[in-house]
Amino acid sequence: MARDRHHPKQQNMRARIAAAAARLIAEGATDDYAAAKRKAARSLGATDTHAMPGNDEVEAELRVYQSLYQADEQRERIAAMRAAALEVMEVLAGFRPHLTGPVLAGTAARFADIDLQAAPEDPKLMEMHLINLGIDYSAETTRHPTRDNPVLRFDWNGIPVRLVVLSPQEERNLPRAGMGGRGGERAGTDAVRALVLTDAGATS
Repeated sequence: MARDRHHPKQQNMRARIAAAAARLIAEGATDDYAAAKRKAARSLGATDTHAMPGNDEVEAELRVYQSLYQADEQRERIAAMRAAALEVMEVLAGFRPHLTGPVLAGTAARFADIDLQAAPEDPKLMEMHLINLGIDYSAETTRHPTRDNPVLRFDWNGIPVRLVVLSPQEERNLPRAGMGGRGGERAGTDAVRALVLTDAGATS
């Protein structure tokens, strides 16, 4: 018989794992939620997989931790990373760039990447564009979600950028979600520019 994941003891352990995982992410130990949860569970001696929290629970704890212990640092970090993201997106204006991930969500921790997506008609033209601008990048692949997509990594004024290259068809099929950063949510250049202006007002 499956154990009830809503049992008080399991709920307590889920909360403890979520909080411990959030602290690992906030302090820059890892930016991978799954890895943070596994490490947190091991540190707490949790062996029941039913007690493992969801990513949304970890993100909620991350927001709490950052607001309590890193509020000023977090505001400055997000403002700087969104401003850098906007600069990159303006450079890639012809390739339909979008911001995703923790920078968009406002939860980017220490050493986090700027997560971008682009959907060029010809990926080689985009790569040539980067080369012509003197941007030194490395290439790898990721599963996103049904095929291997190219990923270009480079630094922008000392901030790491992770650019996933989608096909135009993949880009059209993505959900048109609101801003928030996780769960496939994306923001185009105009939306990021608005966030940057809001951040500037909040940090001035």
